[in-house]
Amino acid sequence: MKNYLCQYFPPRNDFLSKMTPAEAALMKEHGAWQSALLEQGVIVAHGPVIDPKGSYGVAIWRIADDQDIATLTAADPIVAAGVGRYECHPMPLLNARG
Repeated sequence: MKNYLCQYFPPRNDFLSKMTPAEAALMKEHGAWQSALLEQGVIVAHGPVIDPKGSYGVAIWRIADDQDIATLTAADPIVAAGVGRYECHPMPLLNARG
């Protein structure tokens, strides 16, 4: 298994507070997509980070050795729509409850 810390960076700093209706719909899809992966055990945890310099999302992933994190995150509905991007970093060791 491989572990990653992935940050989702929205297209602008005020994205969470000033989403268009279309962006809000994509965020709803994004949340449902991540929650489904959480239920499957692919995502260990996820949620927004409120930062005065610009909010972003964080997810911790645990994937099979033969899976590619870039391919998986590209399937996120909001990223597939061209709204924001991911940066993922390997975590050689992940200590988690459960």
